[in-house]
Amino acid sequence: MHGLAQPISAFLDELARHHVETAVFVFLDHGGDALGWHRQSSDHPEVVAVRIRSVVNRALALEAAQVVMAHNHPSGDPEPSAADLRFTRQLATVLDALEIRLVDHLVLAPGGCVSFRARGLL
Repeated sequence: MHGLAQPISAFLDELARHHVETAVFVFLDHGGDALGWHRQSSDHPEVVAVRIRSVVNRALALEAAQVVMAHNHPSGDPEPSAADLRFTRQLATVLDALEIRLVDHLVLAPGGCVSFRARGLL
């Protein structure tokens, strides 16, 4: 995993600077190794519509045990919105029912990063 730290950091830094809101999901096995990922963005700079069904379908297809979500806020403010909180709770509930753990949801912006896990929101 040490070899992945630098590429992951660079990827998250690049995502934080996107000019349109983009969501990325990384699917992991029980040991934390990446099985695959899914990226979704929109033409709108401040909203990305993610369907829970598409995330769940990808997790099941990969037989993932864990999921990490990250998305950016082009506004520069990494504080989660009410919609971010609502979506994350819904996603965590659905994944939990399937015995898949939502490890974290990171909100990235040039102004910083907010971890739902670190904030006690997961």
